[in-house]
Amino acid sequence: MPKGSGKQLAQNKKAFHDFFIEDTFEAGIVLQGTEIKSIRAGKANLKDSFAKIENGELYLHNMHVSPYEQGNRYNHDPLRTRKLLLHKKEINKLIGETKETGYTIVPLKMYLKNGFAKVLIGLGKGKKQYDKREDLKKKEAKRDIERAFRDRQKM
Repeated sequence: MPKGSGKQLAQNKKAFHDFFIEDTFEAGIVLQGTEIKSIRAGKANLKDSFAKIENGELYLHNMHVSPYEQGNRYNHDPLRTRKLLLHKKEINKLIGETKETGYTIVPLKMYLKNGFAKVLIGLGKGKKQYDKREDLKKKEAKRDIERAFRDRQKM
């Protein structure tokens, strides 16, 4: 099964707009009991989240998981830091890459794979404002071409 396949639960669309994603990794995530229930209900948000390596381990910061409705006092802190599970070799590769200036680790999407929650993280280099404008121009041009092609098909 390729990376990133499975039932998609959350996606960080802003990451592709703000970063050039050069490499991706599939990571497991350590969750508490009510968190997985809330995530399965689609109550997770990766928008402002980022990953950081601390003491040789990878942690996900600022991922918002809404409290579970039936969770009562066992609910979790919505913005708590969660540990990501990767092989040591992959973590070492990320450490080497992020030491270069401009590289950061960004979560791209969260999905279920064989009943387990997985996070697809990407190694990204920040885009400048003019890069973002170029991407928007390309996307708009592609959309115009498809629209013209579709109109031509109708005739």
